[in-house]
This record gives sequence, structure tokens and C-alpha cells, in this order.
Amino acid sequence: MTASAADIIQAIRGPLMLITLGGLIAIDHLGVYRFGVTWPVLVIVFGLLKLLERMVRVPVAPPPYPPPGYGPPPPFTPPPPGGRTA
Repeated sequence: MTASAADIIQAIRGPLMLITLGGLIAIDHLGVYRFGVTWPVLVIVFGLLKLLERMVRVPVAPPPYPPPGYGPPPPFTPPPPGGRTA
């Protein structure tokens, strides 16, 4: 089973978010920037990963319309005149 690029990006999204969170907490702990100022970086990283995932995903063709087996109804044929025919 081979994984597509979109599947790989989806698989690493969680670990990358945790690494980013850890980096932001470390920056907060060192006193460079407060976490209250840097938390939007998490939203930016998440958005970039979703955008990258959509860019590499192979588009799927929509199903045909109308679906097979669903066509216009057959034309109406009136019954033969005169009732019974035997």
C-alpha cells in the first residue's frame, strides 16, 4: 500500500503541531515572547498544512449526472382502443 503526499501531510500534521506548541512554550519559558503573543503561529501552521494538503491531493472526478440507470422515463403509450383484443 502506497501513501500519497496528502496522506503523509495529514499524518505529520499532529506531530508538527505538537513540535510548534513545544517551541512556543520554550520561547515563553525563555522570556523572549509571551505565549499570549505567539499562539497565532499555531493557527498559521495548521492553515499552511491544510493548504499544502489540498494542493497535493489528486482531484476526484465527480460522478456522472444523472447516475447510470436514471434516465428520462419511457414515453407513454396509450392502451389499444376498444378494450379487449382477443
